[in-house]
Amino acid sequence: MTVEAELRAVRVRYGLVEALHGVDLVCPAGRVTLLLGRNGAGRSTVLRTLAGAVRPTAGRVLWAGRDVTALPADRRARAGLALVPAERAVFAALTVAENLGPGIEAATGLFPELVPLLGRPAGSLSGGQQQMTALGRALGARPRLLLLDEPDRGLAPAVATRLHARLVAVAAEGRTVVVAAAAVPAALSAAGVVHVLRRGRVVFSGEPAELRSGDAGRPG
Repeated sequence: MTVEAELRAVRVRYGLVEALHGVDLVCPAGRVTLLLGRNGAGRSTVLRTLAGAVRPTAGRVLWAGRDVTALPADRRARAGLALVPAERAVFAALTVAENLGPGIEAATGLFPELVPLLGRPAGSLSGGQQQMTALGRALGARPRLLLLDEPDRGLAPAVATRLHARLVAVAAEGRTVVVAAAAVPAALSAAGVVHVLRRGRVVFSGEPAELRSGDAGRPG
């Protein structure tokens, strides 16, 4: 298994609160990795640490075999990493078309719902429309490593299914996708690996089929 990104013994602290307690996890290259857990489990912090948005207080972040722990987020983005956070993921004052940028054709191909909205300020859109805009921009950029925090939040079921199918296709093209979710989406049940987090620790790592009804299989 080729590893695209990895956390090794990573600790992250927000003020007096430690959000990650020595987390080890790997994201296989060219596959979908799922981060499962309840709110506060540490999923978003894992994504932000991989993206460089937060700096570990201990441990290492590796990407493509290189230690990028000290590499700023903007340099990771230029190297082919894209993060779509769960909230506030659009430039509100810019139009939808301006948010989508050069990847507008790919974005509207996946989300045709955005076509009649291209001239509107992104800040005037509904939550689901903003989510499609943010996802469309990230996917249209064709990043090497795509990090998504609850990407189906606010999306209609049919749109979410379409998105999940696209994420599987992205991985099949050889790019790496990491998705934070509360549960395994049916369309992503063939993900390469699942990490279940609970209170800032990884309590299970394996394939989706290995998840069972016991403690390891209940995100928390």
